[in-house]
Amino acid sequence: MNADTRNKIVVAAMELFWEKGYNSTSIADILSRTQIHSGSLYHFFPGKQDVLVGVLEFYRDGIKENLLDYAWRDVEDPIDRIFALLNGYRTQLLVSDFAHGCPIGNLALEIAEPDPRVRELIATNFNNWTAAIGQCLADAGDRLPGDTDRQALSEFILTTMEGAIMQCRAQRDIGYFDRSVSVLRDHIDMLCARAEREQGQSVH
Repeated sequence: MNADTRNKIVVAAMELFWEKGYNSTSIADILSRTQIHSGSLYHFFPGKQDVLVGVLEFYRDGIKENLLDYAWRDVEDPIDRIFALLNGYRTQLLVSDFAHGCPIGNLALEIAEPDPRVRELIATNFNNWTAAIGQCLADAGDRLPGDTDRQALSEFILTTMEGAIMQCRAQRDIGYFDRSVSVLRDHIDMLCARAEREQGQSVH
């Protein structure tokens, strides 16, 4: 039994939860995808919920390598990075014919009364996402007004993304995502314009 086997189980479960949902994925599905024996799986994960914990820990620990680095490749501007990240979700919606949304958002909606470990890990994943956006907003510096609540804006960006994905998947129409992101971009552009005006007034 080694870490490679455990990782193989986690990656397979992660893919299946994203494709089929947590409730529709069985241990047999995971065994079929990995081609390992049940004893190997139960050695690492006594039950399906333990597999879910492993998946959520994988997302938590791999946000930089598995999400941010990919979305931000060759994108240096901090505000452009926000929209590059959002565009990654847009691409997944189109490539998967609206089957794949945000994996953490899907799990948060699907699991009505999660185990405390699961709830805390879902919350941590959301917090890590908003922290990454918050760092972009911090890196934007004085391009935003000094009184901007960057934490609230980070949370609003997450809410916009999750809500847009949910509507797209229900309507099977990417326009819901594009319109939501367009309104978000207008809001950030207005903040930047206000910062410029305030800086100009302070000079005079």
